Amino acid sequence: MVEKSGRFIDNAQPLYNLETTITGVTMADKQESIHGQWTGRWGFILAATGSAVGLGNIWKFPYITGENGGGAFVIVYLMCIAVIGIPIMMAEIMLGRRGRQSPINTMTALAIQSGHSQKWHLLGWMGVIAGFLILSYYSVIAGWALAYVERSMTGAFNDSTPEMIKTLFGSFVANPLQLIFWHSLFMFLTIVVVARGVQGGLEKAARYMMPGLFMILLLLVGYAMSAGDFSKGLNFLFAVDFSKITTNSIVIAMGHAFFTLSLGMGAIMVYGSYLPKDASIGKATLIIAVADTVVALLAGMAIFPLVFANQLEPGQGPGLIFQTLPLAFGHMPWGSFFATLFFILLTFAAWTSSISLIEPAVAYLVENRGITRVRASILMGVSCWAMGLLTVFSFNLWSKFTPLSFISIFEGKTIFDLLDYLTANIMLPWGGFFIAVFAAWFMAREASMDELALEYRWLYNIWRFLVRYITPVAVLIIFLKLVS
Repeated sequence: MVEKSGRFIDNAQPLYNLETTITGVTMADKQESIHGQWTGRWGFILAATGSAVGLGNIWKFPYITGENGGGAFVIVYLMCIAVIGIPIMMAEIMLGRRGRQSPINTMTALAIQSGHSQKWHLLGWMGVIAGFLILSYYSVIAGWALAYVERSMTGAFNDSTPEMIKTLFGSFVANPLQLIFWHSLFMFLTIVVVARGVQGGLEKAARYMMPGLFMILLLLVGYAMSAGDFSKGLNFLFAVDFSKITTNSIVIAMGHAFFTLSLGMGAIMVYGSYLPKDASIGKATLIIAVADTVVALLAGMAIFPLVFANQLEPGQGPGLIFQTLPLAFGHMPWGSFFATLFFILLTFAAWTSSISLIEPAVAYLVENRGITRVRASILMGVSCWAMGLLTVFSFNLWSKFTPLSFISIFEGKTIFDLLDYLTANIMLPWGGFFIAVFAAWFMAREASMDELALEYRWLYNIWRFLVRYITPVAVLIIFLKLVS
């Protein structure tokens, strides 16, 4: 039983709605999440796009593209989005809306309804843990963006040289106390939004932050066209040379498709649980995937021309955006103003993603432990903050500590590198693999067809074929090549 306040009377039992029709299809339209729901389809699209569009697009995509050969990597990444990302996103949203609970309880309930083992709840756990681990280091990097807001406002980048910017960034990440301060501030902001609930916190944040970020990116692309080496930047981003692609590049492209769409980490599943029944899952997924991809490409179009114009290396790694854009802002009219605005909006993008990473764990605590959303948000936020200290120290005190170097694929990786690689390239793809397997092989065909409610039956058949055969096989093949 559930009280109107959204708290369980029986705290030991999650809310399973097993009411069925004569065909065994769950009456999901009669069930509503105890956490509330989005005000409509666009509320969900903005929130899910906010989850997808974040540091992964603006911070991570440019530097992994630079490290993996440019245009050929972009092609592989786009193929992963189309063949793997979109079908799995549809499946994850569908499972979330069907279960109307946290990922752990959703997978348990849907497994029971399908007549299969409750051990499927482990898939929910894997997503929640992956989101927790990602947020632990994501918050540290988002703290960099916050710190650069302050530096932009004070004109720290004015008339700077590449060497000055590189020194500024190096001295910043080498100071653990500074990183801890900004990491703490960002985690506090995340807790505040999540504690306010679905409509008052998650949706409201996305409604105001995402349009602004998109506009600023367009302004930066315009600036790159006039002040950067735009032709060389575009050539690097879109010229295809598949000789530069390695097995590891393909794994990274696939992992980033999961990372940037927030798949396999419980975020999209729990957001789907707040989606109204009459909203189209297919259309929403397509809009989210296109918006996410456009932002990533715009970020590359804004950054790479400036990289080449200032004789910087495109494969600089995680610090690329914090060494390239400040240099550009330092030499453009109203540079301090635009730099401040950009890093504020970069923080907003990270913010909308971070709240989705912590939401699955918070939802689970509210459902299963009978605590308030505020207490659950604080508990998970503080725990994640403590985990984030490992990433903080990876950039300074423990920068030489590579604990798993005896394994070839982990050789030379710091704790931060390990967390990033394990989550984005292993946990998320495997999470997506099992989401596809459950949706296509274990969930009743009538249930998935009813929930997706695609306009044409042939569209449903294409989706089912992809998640049943193509998507899981693609993930398996890539991993077999990785370990061979």
